[in-house]
Amino acid sequence: MLTPSFEQKLTTYTDIYSQLKTAFKWKMGDPKTLMMIASMYVINEKPFDLRRFESLSDYIKEQVGAFNTLKSSYRYTTAAMLDVRFENSEEKFHRLLEVYEKMVAGKFSRGASTYIAAQVMLEQIENGRMEDIERVMQVYKGMSSNHFFLTSSTDYPLAVLLAEREGTVNDLMKQIEYFYKCLNQQGFAKGNDLQFLSHILSLGDENKADALIEQCTKVADAFRTQWKKPKGMHYPLTGLLALLKEGEKEVATVLKAADRLSDEKHFKWHKDMNILMAANFLLSEKMHDTTLLGAGIFAAIEAIMQAQQAAAIAAIAATTAASSSSAGS
Repeated sequence: MLTPSFEQKLTTYTDIYSQLKTAFKWKMGDPKTLMMIASMYVINEKPFDLRRFESLSDYIKEQVGAFNTLKSSYRYTTAAMLDVRFENSEEKFHRLLEVYEKMVAGKFSRGASTYIAAQVMLEQIENGRMEDIERVMQVYKGMSSNHFFLTSSTDYPLAVLLAEREGTVNDLMKQIEYFYKCLNQQGFAKGNDLQFLSHILSLGDENKADALIEQCTKVADAFRTQWKKPKGMHYPLTGLLALLKEGEKEVATVLKAADRLSDEKHFKWHKDMNILMAANFLLSEKMHDTTLLGAGIFAAIEAIMQAQQAAAIAAIAATTAASSSSAGS
């Protein structure tokens, strides 16, 4: 049974998606982009105003050069990220450009992933945290040194979030590698998805690493029993549910919500994505229930949800860019 508020999240998500689909169906080719944008408003509990969103998207397009990444459909996800997190979005967009150029000067490559990372950093700066691009690059290089072939620019946003953790970069990399190896021993397949899961778990309480690994295993077993063995793309949601007390008991709710979305004509061809969305909506629901969360992990869950969201947008942007390049060649 889904709670009335959870039902409302699904209804709101579907409504926002429908508005976006009608207004931008010829401008955003990948339905997953529309799904991500709609989910951002639901998760952040920000009312969606199509006219405001369209105006901000057009403003971003007008402010950049002809060959800028933000001239493409990626401007829409940028507009959404600014709109859900800031009131004065146009002003913050220019601040975003400043942070982006600083990151490029710090040896980050130009493109969508650096824009996303810059947005994550901008929010940190606005919340009074220190801007330390050099440390972010050190974290990224550490990630790459451990798993060179698995690490790419899509990991930039995660590097920004991980750089906030206290301690040396070397200690952080050891913790990430500990998660990676232990989870692999528990049946999680090696690869980029397991590396991502290891990264997001490292945003949690470093003193509860073994407990998180055990919880991830329980959640994965629950999916295997009630549905099927989770794919790599579902590893992040396994980590998210592992942060809940007895998160494995919430798997049934996630699957029920995902089925509800799959019954909608817009989403019936995106069942894997529906599960990711359902899990994120569940977490945004549970954020208000202190009885289901361990003490002091609100910030960790927010960071991990932000990391998952940013990484998904970066991956979609990279896929879209590759498709456009292939089509044009």
